[in-house]
Amino acid sequence: MNTVEFGKENGQVILLLHGGGLSWWNFEQVARLLEGEFHVVLPILDGHAGSDRAFTTIEDNAQAVIDEIDRRFGGKVCFMGGVSLGGQILAEVLSRRSNICRNALLESTALLPTRLTRFLVRPMLACSYGLIRRPWFSKLQARSMGIPEELQGDYYRDSCAISKESMTAFLQASSSYRLKGSIKKTAARLVLIVGGREPSVVIRSGRHLHRLIPESSLEIIRGLRHGELSLGRPTQYAEWVRTAAKPILEE
Repeated sequence: MNTVEFGKENGQVILLLHGGGLSWWNFEQVARLLEGEFHVVLPILDGHAGSDRAFTTIEDNAQAVIDEIDRRFGGKVCFMGGVSLGGQILAEVLSRRSNICRNALLESTALLPTRLTRFLVRPMLACSYGLIRRPWFSKLQARSMGIPEELQGDYYRDSCAISKESMTAFLQASSSYRLKGSIKKTAARLVLIVGGREPSVVIRSGRHLHRLIPESSLEIIRGLRHGELSLGRPTQYAEWVRTAAKPILEE
């Protein structure tokens, strides 16, 4: 698993998983705000620009994250965050390893399947995949996703680097993912962030997980779009991390 890292000299490790179709730069501004206090690790998800393997399944990618944490950090980190596809991978990690982190933040994460969307992925990509390399189309997509203007060049470059096969695979996997009941065993302090302007499945997913883990914290932020917290409000995201990690630093 390839990673980009900040603040390597610091002991407390934070690992953040980017959204589908993006790359490590999804969390670059957050990482720069935190690198003076933490060692921030930004894995590149399978099948995305800069990754070392094609995308297969959310479950395989989750296991790769676990293996990386086992190999490099003794099986546990201070904080994990994930947005959208990265949030689904994080949910799977927490379902498989209850004590892998002390704090976790799931942002804009669908945890219930949308079968119609899964069925439509392949025909939609057959029609639109060629447009990805058109700058005007990339700019429209980036704006619709709330990607800040200064990151739209990164989005265009890295979108062009994703194969049609991997894009189909991760879009289908994302739309069919269902949360595992074993996540109830997680020892992590769990925060769920959902935007008020999210697709309904994301809002329902946040409420579903909160019912499974009543001690989790569910925040539905009015006016927030899908993935906008980490991409568009990095200072606010960094404060969530600091607040969650503060009790650990004081131990």
